[in-house]
Amino acid sequence: MFQMFYDWFWWDRLWLPVNLTWTDLEDKDSRVYAKASHLYVTVPYALVFLLIRYVFERWVATPLAVTAGIRRRVHLKVEDQPLLELFYTTRCQSPTQLDIDGLSKKSSLSVRQIQRWFRRRRSQDRPGVLKKFREASWRFVFYLLAFVGGIFALHDKEWFYDTREVWTGFPKQSMLQSQYWYYILEISFYGSLVFSVTFDVKRKDFKEQIVHHVATLVLLSFSWCVNYIRIGTLVMLVHDASDVLLESAKLFNYAKWEKTCKTLFVLFAVVFMGTRLIIFPFWLIHCTWVYPVQHYPPFFGYYFFNVMLLVLLVLHMFWAYLILCMIRKFLFGTVSLLKSVKSESVSSDTQVHQCLGSE
Repeated sequence: MFQMFYDWFWWDRLWLPVNLTWTDLEDKDSRVYAKASHLYVTVPYALVFLLIRYVFERWVATPLAVTAGIRRRVHLKVEDQPLLELFYTTRCQSPTQLDIDGLSKKSSLSVRQIQRWFRRRRSQDRPGVLKKFREASWRFVFYLLAFVGGIFALHDKEWFYDTREVWTGFPKQSMLQSQYWYYILEISFYGSLVFSVTFDVKRKDFKEQIVHHVATLVLLSFSWCVNYIRIGTLVMLVHDASDVLLESAKLFNYAKWEKTCKTLFVLFAVVFMGTRLIIFPFWLIHCTWVYPVQHYPPFFGYYFFNVMLLVLLVLHMFWAYLILCMIRKFLFGTVSLLKSVKSESVSSDTQVHQCLGSE
């Protein structure tokens, strides 16, 4: 049964154009191709990323936060109430008045005492600014290095300037060393985000972030296996561009440098709209939708790749709406950006690249 599924899953007609087989993507004639087996290394690399992140947040981000005047918030630990704790963890964190009345009858506590307990319990779970600052610092450093590395790897490639060149000679395009490391490190990083989702700060777009991370990993893995590496590197670069600005705006927000935060956030919004809602659909999706059929008939992999890109585009539109709401609040309303960021929790990060979003 497993062998049948394996053979069906890797059937040439699903993932490759007509008249091409996986044997055409075997290393030969001095050409080196990406292989699915290469992706196994991303699992230990993702764990290494978690270790590096721990060291970075402890020994770099925390001292930097202290320098910026950010301190660890001390929560008053709530008194031990097994009945209330059970309700909090299994039912809901904000009980209705009817629930509170019922809990009051079952316990020896008054309604006011129960309300105070739930307020303190929610406050105890609320992540502090220091934790958010450390997470944003880690993401900022990665996205900055990834963006600079992407520019360095692509600036001298013809498909960076003319997207038609993405499909020249496809799929017999030899993989470059820079492409290998760009892909492997990006996939490993997003894998580490999936591993850390249980202890990272939970934001309002948590579900969208999970969808984004999964879509990113699927998209990157698929493009790797079928040698869509040229377009994959362009997609990653476009997404990294705005992530750097978002994370830097968060850092200044947490440090309460509001003017700098506003400037960076507006710049982020401009870059986000330009890269995610203009370049991504009208250049990159156009490149994957129109140009391939000029070389070979459409096949399942062609439709699959474009559908995954459209999923990312929908997420970009969702995040763009949140961003515009925040800008409207602090530019045309009475709410400051500091309060606006806390209320909206927009995410673009951690966006493949969040492909390819984050708070």
